[in-house]
Amino acid sequence: MTDVDEAAAPAGEPPPERPDGRAGGREDDAKAAKDGRPDGPEQPEEKPRLDAPRGSPLGGAGEAGGARTAREARTNLHIEGDNQIYDGNTFYQTQIRVGTDDVFVDGPVPDEELEHLGRVYCRAPGYDAMKTRLERTHLLALCGEHGTGRTSTGLALLRDVAAGVSRLDPATALGSVDREKFDAGRGYLLELPAEDAGAVPAASAETGKDGGNGRHATGPRPSDLHLDRLSALLADRGAYGVLVVGGGDFADRLVRGRYGVLCVPPPADDVLERHVADLLAAAPGPLLERARTNAARPDVRQALGLDELRPGEAARLAGHLAAHAKGEADDAQLLRECRGFAPRQAQEWLAGADRPGTLPEALPALRAAALRLSLAVFNGSAESLVTEAGELLAWELAVTLDPQHAPGRPLFTAQTSARLAAARAVPDQGEEDLGEATIPVRVTRFQGRRLATAVLFEAWDGYHNVRGPLTRWLRSLCDDQRPQMWVRAAMVAGELCARDYLYGFSELLLPLARADSPVQQMAAATALAATARNERVQPAVRGLLRDWGRGDDRSACETAAFAHGYGVAAGSVAGSLDELARIGCREEGGKPADAASYSVARLLAGPEPDVVLRRLARWLGDRQQNRQNLALVVVLRALSTRTSHLWGLQDSPVLESYGSWPLAAALVAAHPERAPWVADLVHETLNTARAGAAAQEEMGRWMRRAAKDERQLDVLCAFLPRLVEGRRDRDRLLLLVVRLERDSDEPLAPRAAARMRAVLEGEGRR
Repeated sequence: MTDVDEAAAPAGEPPPERPDGRAGGREDDAKAAKDGRPDGPEQPEEKPRLDAPRGSPLGGAGEAGGARTAREARTNLHIEGDNQIYDGNTFYQTQIRVGTDDVFVDGPVPDEELEHLGRVYCRAPGYDAMKTRLERTHLLALCGEHGTGRTSTGLALLRDVAAGVSRLDPATALGSVDREKFDAGRGYLLELPAEDAGAVPAASAETGKDGGNGRHATGPRPSDLHLDRLSALLADRGAYGVLVVGGGDFADRLVRGRYGVLCVPPPADDVLERHVADLLAAAPGPLLERARTNAARPDVRQALGLDELRPGEAARLAGHLAAHAKGEADDAQLLRECRGFAPRQAQEWLAGADRPGTLPEALPALRAAALRLSLAVFNGSAESLVTEAGELLAWELAVTLDPQHAPGRPLFTAQTSARLAAARAVPDQGEEDLGEATIPVRVTRFQGRRLATAVLFEAWDGYHNVRGPLTRWLRSLCDDQRPQMWVRAAMVAGELCARDYLYGFSELLLPLARADSPVQQMAAATALAATARNERVQPAVRGLLRDWGRGDDRSACETAAFAHGYGVAAGSVAGSLDELARIGCREEGGKPADAASYSVARLLAGPEPDVVLRRLARWLGDRQQNRQNLALVVVLRALSTRTSHLWGLQDSPVLESYGSWPLAAALVAAHPERAPWVADLVHETLNTARAGAAAQEEMGRWMRRAAKDERQLDVLCAFLPRLVEGRRDRDRLLLLVVRLERDSDEPLAPRAAARMRAVLEGEGRR
């Protein structure tokens, strides 16, 4: 047995003299009774019987699937321009007008920009087909997400087919343009605002204002009629037009029509190579090679935190690599710039997402922001969870923005796949743990490990008024019985509270901790433990839990017990055990004591089981009956609870392969050197009058499970002899095997029963 630091022992307790942690041996029960130890065979006083705990105090919520969800949430939160040139970070918060307003403003693209484009542009897949189509129809709509290179592709196409290129004002009124507006043989580029972009007031044809009602009108998207007319006008003048359209329902309709084509970005590595070569064209050859080498460095890729750069991002990275290669920036500056890519994307997504400030005009932008925030919380989760949680958040954001308006949900105007693609998410296949089985699910995740935290922190730190709807949304998710929902929400709540503890405590933690729902209390405990991982706020959390554990508020006391089950808030597992002993040994008992035993069992399944085993042995040898009872109930939980149900915030990889086994069995299998310690605890529980019946019941359940699993049966058969120190122990276990074998409803398999009898009788037959 690995020795454990004696600092783990409470003050005043002597170190154990044997693995069971007690002075003296259990073989001399009379001597134990004489020495004052309660519950020996000679003890005449009858103690209240302890029943085996049935499940967790959460009523099963957080058990099946909780471990997987917590692991994914930890991974999600762990952190150590629309094209190659022109889109950059520009968002046109303008109105597309197709009415009769006579608006036509164009500006020529400078020759030097077109020359630069010729040097660095990488042809998008299908470029030749797009060029042929443009030459035939004189109008092309390039559809795609911001940052995929649509504008550069449009300019390149117009440069190839037209004599000169101009940009049109995004507010161009397409319905009023006539042929005289276009120069013969010239190319025109018009960037349409994204569907989820906020719109400025659209001028009314009658008043030239917003209609006088204080609300903003939203103009319709160009119809096929407008596009056919525009195509004919351009063809009549021998001119060409390219529309740049963001992803969404309108883009989907265009792609299915005569003029739309999906603009797929070229490989990011090719874009990067072109831009680096252009920036270092006049530099010595070794500098170009140095920039290429730095681009492939693992620390640079990790700092970027993006799976695939978009063309605009590749161009920006090229600038940083060129500056580093020329000695204008050192490694620290390069990595700092790379770490800013994901936050910059988050800033682009959230800036002005509530314009024009009223509903229903702002609802598309709010829904897009809500979906990105939902994906930040549930990154890698089932697509249905991400989208439903996003709709709930969109409602919270909408009623905060405009309380007079009751927002609804669009039904067939926004495909889920298109909305997720706009959020820079990709679909995948995954699994969800349902306890007894796993099921395949369609999951979705960000295209980059840094995007989730970038979006969350940008919303939390950058927009104070977003905190209200965000906290209400997280609290509602923390009342969902599904661990896939509340565990993720609680982990995020903890991370946000660590960034502003004063606000997070009052608006997130306190309402959850004082709720009557055990799931909300456990969510509060999870959030507190996640908050306590931040060393700057850990003392505040430790003091709060100490006060709650000693106070009269039973809900707060129960929450404190749950929080200490993570072994973080008190600074160490030993410190958490000290606090759990105080809570679990309170005279009133009840739910706090139940929560305390559950949390000790969770610590036993954590990364420091030795500390817990030693402490349980000491508690069993304690003169206080409440402390003995706490240890006995923990042992019963270890015999009855699946290991995967006792998850925490720190991985215990060695136990993962035994997730469906009882914790006691998993500990013995994963750590054979701990088998004597576990056996001592189980033997003591079997021989304690008030817990013996419950312990036999749980041993019977373990035998039934092992009979169906050969590997678990091997572990059990090796463990059973450790529970025998005399004839009484052996006869009790043999009788249990016989009773299970003769059970008329669910008889024990004869082969398994024979093996158990053999090892108990000492024959060693397999």
